[in-house]
Amino acid sequence: MTTVFIVSAPSGSGKSTLVSRLLAGDSGLMFSVSYTTRPPRGQEVDGQSYHFVTREDFEAMIARKEFLEWAEVFSNYYGTHQGVLEQAQAEGKDLVLDIDVQGARQLKIKVPEAVTIFVLAPSREVLEQRLRARGEDRDDVIAVRLWEAAEEIRRYKDYDYVVINRDLEESDATLGAIVKAERARRTRIEGLIRPILDTFEV
Repeated sequence: MTTVFIVSAPSGSGKSTLVSRLLAGDSGLMFSVSYTTRPPRGQEVDGQSYHFVTREDFEAMIARKEFLEWAEVFSNYYGTHQGVLEQAQAEGKDLVLDIDVQGARQLKIKVPEAVTIFVLAPSREVLEQRLRARGEDRDDVIAVRLWEAAEEIRRYKDYDYVVINRDLEESDATLGAIVKAERARRTRIEGLIRPILDTFEV
């Protein structure tokens, strides 16, 4: 049974780095590559970072109901194609999604058993420092991102887990522990338990 892990965080919280480390250390996980209408940034590669498509193509996929979730953020569309869940199920892997709070709400409705994790920077000042250190955004864009962060953080109670990203190594270990614990949840491994119990029956 495929477990879906949803990871959300305000931009600059370190979510992408944590997800990358999680995936590198666990071959049983598959990453959901989202679709977006925004242009690539820096070293982003189509099909690895995102599937970059035109606004017209994205809206056509919306019309065909191909997305598990989608949202418009900063005037660009982002979405998770339903095919990625089908692929994870076929390969017997758990699925990791890096999506915002809007997308998380939508996906939780369609996949109620999904595990939700919110990554939180230790303070507004640290978040601003991280955004500026990336060197990708103008001051006005950073101001908007900080305002959006304040709105997103208010939704932390909607999540099953919160990882406060003070230290990368510690947060990496916490995220990995969450994944391992969820895989051991009784309701997810009933099929493995029964054969063991059968060996004790006489």
